[in-house]
Amino acid sequence: MTSAPRLLVGTTKGAFILDGTSDRSGWSVRGPYCDGWPINHVVGDPRTGTMWAGGGGDWSGAGVWRSDDDGHTWTLAKLTTGEVDTWAAQDPEFAEMIGWTDDPPPFADRFAQVWSLGRVGDRLYAGTKPAALLASDDDGRTWEVVDSLTDHPSAQDWNPGAAGLVLHTIISDPDDPEKLWLGISAAGVFASKDGGGEWERRNAIAEPEEVQPAEHPAGPADGEVGHCVHNIVRAPGSADVLYQQNHYGVWRSEDGGQTWHDITPGLPSTFGFPIRVHPRDPQTIWTIPLNGDMSGRYPNDAAAAVWMSTDGGRTWSDRREGLPQESCFFTVLRQAMAVDTHEPAGVYFGTNTGSVFVSADEGESWTEVARHLPTVLSVEVL
Repeated sequence: MTSAPRLLVGTTKGAFILDGTSDRSGWSVRGPYCDGWPINHVVGDPRTGTMWAGGGGDWSGAGVWRSDDDGHTWTLAKLTTGEVDTWAAQDPEFAEMIGWTDDPPPFADRFAQVWSLGRVGDRLYAGTKPAALLASDDDGRTWEVVDSLTDHPSAQDWNPGAAGLVLHTIISDPDDPEKLWLGISAAGVFASKDGGGEWERRNAIAEPEEVQPAEHPAGPADGEVGHCVHNIVRAPGSADVLYQQNHYGVWRSEDGGQTWHDITPGLPSTFGFPIRVHPRDPQTIWTIPLNGDMSGRYPNDAAAAVWMSTDGGRTWSDRREGLPQESCFFTVLRQAMAVDTHEPAGVYFGTNTGSVFVSADEGESWTEVARHLPTVLSVEVL
């Protein structure tokens, strides 16, 4: 019997859980959790059911929340200080009201948010803003900085994207957990062959002479794709096939990210945030183009569409059934799209207007299963 999917949704006002039925036709919404913190990313371990939610901000400081009971209760590992700590330290009554203690968090004020999470074997990774990589070997209770990335020779040249200098993507090869890939906006793709001991920067274009020069400052230049990578996914069954949605274009790599091929032709625009790949077919991918970074960042012609390729990005076609086709101005952010492992595969995305859409037929048709949530920052399937 097919198991019922559960959607883990991060929003600007906490984490939400959407519990589905096995046929993905019925959904219930619960939350918000995590004390209403801004939650950038929620992930779960299918082996144990444990969930983690990373987020924070200037007010709260950064942290990672953990749940062992299907997301009903959460415990915080607070990692940095925020304005609330300054207030509480100066106001004993306020401190008592919120249950504040003066135990210093382990990373002082080093970063403002946890932006992404990744489970690799028994290790949990977290990406932060400003960009750093953290690792935990005790299910998120304690953390340490992965200094090999912080000390990378290129670090002094990293520049922030519009959302800041964020480490937003952490992926691995399930067959070889020593192989890791990171996405940093705007520093590009980084890869490690030894579990994070050393990192290579991987942004080269496979055939630079075939890529048209871009007038956009985030476009390809000097033989490299633009460094403002928005999202990266790894194709199943092959550690070497990767896809990325960049600030300027969609790209495919067949050598683990060492070189990239432009597969944007056929899409209505070069700009977008998420990209996802089929759980069993490395040639089937989905992305959601938006009209442009300076044009509003909403669907082209204000008509929502998920674009799909079944041949690795060589050709593209749009899927619109069930999606709004008039006056649609939402944005789908980089971590707000997910795919399950059912047959046929389910595809999901959330919007900055608080809706969650579900396709139970691999993107052919769509149903809105939640609305009026806070801004959706991430969607994952457990």
